[in-house]
Amino acid sequence: MSPLKRSNNIAARMGRWSARHRKTAIFGWLAFVVAAVVIGGAIGTEQLGDNDTLPGESGKAARILEDGFEQPAGETVLVQSESLTASSPAFRAAVEDVLRRVSALGVVANVESPYAAGNGAQISADGHSAIVNFDIRGDSEKAVDKIDPVIDAVQAAAAGHPALSIDEFGVSAEKQLDEKFANDLERAGMLSLPVTIVILVIAFGALVAAGIPLLLALSAVMATMGLLAIPSQLWPVDENISAIVLLIGLAVGVDYSMFYLKREREERAAGKSESAALESAAATSGRAVLISGLTVMTAMAGMFLTGDETFGSFAMATILVVAIAVLGSLTVLPALLSWLGDRVNKARVPFLHSRQRPEGGRMWGWILDRVLARPLVSAIAATAVLVALALPALGMKTVVPGAEALPQDLPAVQTYNRLQQAFPGEQAPAIVVVETASTDAPDVRSAVAELQKQALATGRFHEPVTVDVNADRTVAEIDLPIDGTGTDAASNAALASLREDIVPATVGALDGAEVGVTGTTAISKDFDTSMRSTAPLVFAFVLAFAFVLLLVSFRSIVLAAKAIVLNLLSVAAAYGVLVLVFQGSWAKGILDFDYSGGVMAFMPVFLFVILFGLSMDYHVFILSRIREAYDRGMKTEDAVAHGIKTTAGVVTSAAIVMVFVFGIFATLSIVMLKQFGVGLATAVLIDATIVRAVLLPAAMTLLGDWNWYLPRWLEWLPRLEHERGEEVPAAAEAAPARLAA
Repeated sequence: MSPLKRSNNIAARMGRWSARHRKTAIFGWLAFVVAAVVIGGAIGTEQLGDNDTLPGESGKAARILEDGFEQPAGETVLVQSESLTASSPAFRAAVEDVLRRVSALGVVANVESPYAAGNGAQISADGHSAIVNFDIRGDSEKAVDKIDPVIDAVQAAAAGHPALSIDEFGVSAEKQLDEKFANDLERAGMLSLPVTIVILVIAFGALVAAGIPLLLALSAVMATMGLLAIPSQLWPVDENISAIVLLIGLAVGVDYSMFYLKREREERAAGKSESAALESAAATSGRAVLISGLTVMTAMAGMFLTGDETFGSFAMATILVVAIAVLGSLTVLPALLSWLGDRVNKARVPFLHSRQRPEGGRMWGWILDRVLARPLVSAIAATAVLVALALPALGMKTVVPGAEALPQDLPAVQTYNRLQQAFPGEQAPAIVVVETASTDAPDVRSAVAELQKQALATGRFHEPVTVDVNADRTVAEIDLPIDGTGTDAASNAALASLREDIVPATVGALDGAEVGVTGTTAISKDFDTSMRSTAPLVFAFVLAFAFVLLLVSFRSIVLAAKAIVLNLLSVAAAYGVLVLVFQGSWAKGILDFDYSGGVMAFMPVFLFVILFGLSMDYHVFILSRIREAYDRGMKTEDAVAHGIKTTAGVVTSAAIVMVFVFGIFATLSIVMLKQFGVGLATAVLIDATIVRAVLLPAAMTLLGDWNWYLPRWLEWLPRLEHERGEEVPAAAEAAPARLAA
């Protein structure tokens, strides 16, 4: 009996069952996807609130404010003139027109005139700027939906007074940014699909075969978005979760399908029957998909350790989409291939099909032959390149920037910059929160007054200092306009003096009071600190569990350790490229961005888990083919050559898909998305070329039989056989050539 028939391999058993019960598997998958979408639409996906994701002291203070106050969303209208001052009739008429128009709107409340008694601080020191403040009625989370009439009213006032500049900031700015972000993501999605289709058609040379990976990936994404609604009722998700699910789902769904489909076509070209080819693909590539999926999910689970709600939702969503992609690859994919049979090669593109090369193409064969001829030189050269790329990462500066990192051509950003110039610190003040039994108590009032006095005395905080107390008289909010932009060195110095000296000496000394500092500067500082403190935990978790999974899968401590080292080199090189691009000025014109203050604070952790997970796709797939050849009886050197060459085509195709899809993000307008795209595209490109095509084969050749070393004290590990067909190696190696014929 064939080894495949005797296999207790989970992936092989799932593949055999699906192939034999193909109608059940196909219609079951369709029913599953439809049901998931219907359920998701019926119950809706709960999203995280603005304050749910804030870390540390600033997050706690913000939640005290949220609970203590019914805080509506605010809007500010800026009226400016280079020649007129606020006391001139024309300037005053423009302000009065704004007041009249916005006061007439039902969605507006608490309109403040800069000319009212006690509102002198709403006129700038030079007299050329004035602001009108007001609130948007109702839930602040829904204010964006109500802002359009306000925007229309302000635009009408601006049109009526062309000699002055009349603009607004607040909820209107949030709307602009939301639309910009959504447009960027929509553009990325619209471009990624046709790019993926073109690359798949080139890779397979047939339209039917090219469509299968894309259909499986998109169905996994759809099912995930539907099912995600269920856990979101208890653990709300980030509003941008759909973009993350699409990216990861497309990447792993296409990869897994390509691995499986390529192997099935290879086995058919080698002369096997349809059923035997499917069984062989299930037992080999199917098993690699299962191991890879578990490794990717382990990497994604590392985001839970950040303690951040946004990262937690990313972890939950990415684990779910990877699990569904693996399930589809092991069930509906073999069922589809069984149903299609050789029709999977229908709708061939003659020119492309005729160019399919044996052993993954002449180029990779040429490169590999030279690498294996001089493995030591190749290993040293590849390592030197990776280390050189990684060295700039030692100077990485992580930041949580403010408006300076947003597209400077956005009207909202331009308005913010003018507000900051005319009224320094007022748009991003430091906020001291005091929760106590009674804010009217003499000692509380005295402490708040002393806080204001000491803060202003430092010269780092400015008038107007405002104090608001909630209706229950239990929470006080003290707003202190701060030096700097809100996220620069001046702002951070002011925050440090507030937290370390002023607050402890004043309101922090009140008995029984809950005191904290929040605001833009505090939130940025706390988030950066949180990411720095949790990153080592995330890295250690991912590396440790990935090592264990690979150790159990391949029964080799050397292969597991080498996989970790190679992936770390890829990630480090990607970090170095990020620093080179986004902490210098040379790439600003090329990628069209303005901000070069550093790498977003969340980016190192986020990129690490994503890159580590995705790069393991290739590594597991390649190692599985090498181990399979070795188990057939090949020498290590021959097994490495065979494994690399026979996987080069599919690895290259999968990598090109991801490089292009991620590279699209580098062309978007938000610098955060640019960093995301550059980091991912660079790492995948490095991983699929320098690492997989040069360093991996060179290292394995140098290590020889040490690749399979397992200490005696680990012999108890389970033996997960790497299934193989009954052909001799020569037949297996000739398979791609027959397919091309």
